[in-house]
Amino acid sequence: MLLEGERWEPLSDQYQIIVSKQHCFNTDTILLAHFSAPKRRDLCADFGTGCGAIPVIWSGRYAPRHIYAVELQDNACSMVQRTLQKNGLENQITLLHQDLTTLKPSRPPFTQELDLIACNPPYQEAGTGLVNPDPGKRLARHEGACTPADICRTAAKLLKYGGRLCMCQRPQRLYDIMAAMHSAGVMPKRLRFVQQRPAKAPSLFLLEGRFGGSAGMTVEPVLMIEDGKGGFSAEMMEIYGDYKQGRGNTV
Repeated sequence: MLLEGERWEPLSDQYQIIVSKQHCFNTDTILLAHFSAPKRRDLCADFGTGCGAIPVIWSGRYAPRHIYAVELQDNACSMVQRTLQKNGLENQITLLHQDLTTLKPSRPPFTQELDLIACNPPYQEAGTGLVNPDPGKRLARHEGACTPADICRTAAKLLKYGGRLCMCQRPQRLYDIMAAMHSAGVMPKRLRFVQQRPAKAPSLFLLEGRFGGSAGMTVEPVLMIEDGKGGFSAEMMEIYGDYKQGRGNTV
């Protein structure tokens, strides 16, 4: 079931996913999955799902009604499909091999409005930074296939009134993301910065917007990665939860 360069990575003692150098996940992924935390009856989507970590985490921890995993790249879709088969999740997660900008409301599979959309978008703005020669890594790291405005416009079409869009990004992109949300009618409502340790500046932010409704945003306490002694903080250990437990397992 594994192709060259692929391996199984445990997400918990129940689920494992296929990852590769081109398509993998990191702490940001786990933080976004936790920050967005769907409710049991939520209809959800993960835009640019990559190896499918967020949908599998959601399914294992929160058991929402259904999840759509949207991904453009062929090899990533192949990995996700085999992950779903391995874990018996084909009835809980639907893989959509599609450009997210082409998604339309009121058409299959989106015959109902979504409660939640998550997106861990490329961190580098188009035309900035070093461009990776690998096409897959380039799409994952640089805005090319879509921009924050594309993500927010599509989300606004698919979300129900009051539905949530959750994203993570580097702090220098905060204005871009908030402006894109606001322009699409998604009001930024909850913001949290992530910091490695007290002496370091934040390296990430987690932002929740709601489609429609009034303005007004809550800024939550900073999430500290380390505990001051070089290890994970108690909150990070709680967030990692079953992922940490699963890492001792082998296929």
